[in-house]
Amino acid sequence: MTTSSSERGVSLGMPQLPAPAFPDDVRARLETDARELIARYPDSRSALLPLLHLVQSEEGHVTRTGMQFCADLLDLTTAEVTAVATFYTMYRRKPSGDYQVGVCTNTLCAVMGGDAIFETLQEHLGVGNGETTDDGTVTLEHIECNAACDFAPVVMVNWEFFDNQTPGSAKRLVDDLRAGRPVQPTRGARLCTFKETARILAGFPDERPGAVEESGSAGPASLMGLRLARGEAAPARVVHPRDGGPHDEPQDRTVHDPSSAEHLSSHDAPQETSASDPAHPAGPGAEEGE
Repeated sequence: MTTSSSERGVSLGMPQLPAPAFPDDVRARLETDARELIARYPDSRSALLPLLHLVQSEEGHVTRTGMQFCADLLDLTTAEVTAVATFYTMYRRKPSGDYQVGVCTNTLCAVMGGDAIFETLQEHLGVGNGETTDDGTVTLEHIECNAACDFAPVVMVNWEFFDNQTPGSAKRLVDDLRAGRPVQPTRGARLCTFKETARILAGFPDERPGAVEESGSAGPASLMGLRLARGEAAPARVVHPRDGGPHDEPQDRTVHDPSSAEHLSSHDAPQETSASDPAHPAGPGAEEGE
């Protein structure tokens, strides 16, 4: 028995029409910005990534019109532009909210509560992964590792960090976003909309007064290894975000240099194992006395 093309989900209809162009005033404005970006690169096609952010800042996602615009300016085919736009997850392919709320569900964040946060937000907002609330404010998605494991579980909003989250704090976060209340990330400048974020990612300065100064640097947990490597004394910290944050506890703050028999991890002071000690070889032969 054979199945028809329609049953197999294959469309044999008319080919898709060319993408509509931007309105003349919009195209003129975008071209001015695009020329500035292209001039930064010795090879014009290297400007494709920032140009995709630029068109995303105009429409909130990368449309066929935006991809055609990039192709025209960079002398590329739409297939080449589409291949890049569909490869990177930071480029949206469909309309989304003003705030992209991403919950890390990779290994460490997941076991620290990321899965519970994601499930809670799906129920609280009434949306699934990649879906947007009815008011067009929040798009929820699970995301891969964002290199903030020392602050797990992490939620990101428009690529700004919200560290050490719980289901309750994440619900308050999205409620504040939907209500239009000001929200301050754990690290980084105060939030702006996704379109505004896309323009900054395209390579244009953040022109909000004081925003650059608010950006700050890496958090204390991220810098702890560097401080220890420098031999700097570090106060003991007991991090318990679920009851309000870290607490200082008085302890001996002298830097301790572990001996070969006492080590912080196998990387600090590796110990001999059967694989590295010739007197105790590993494998089935050793068990049989060979």
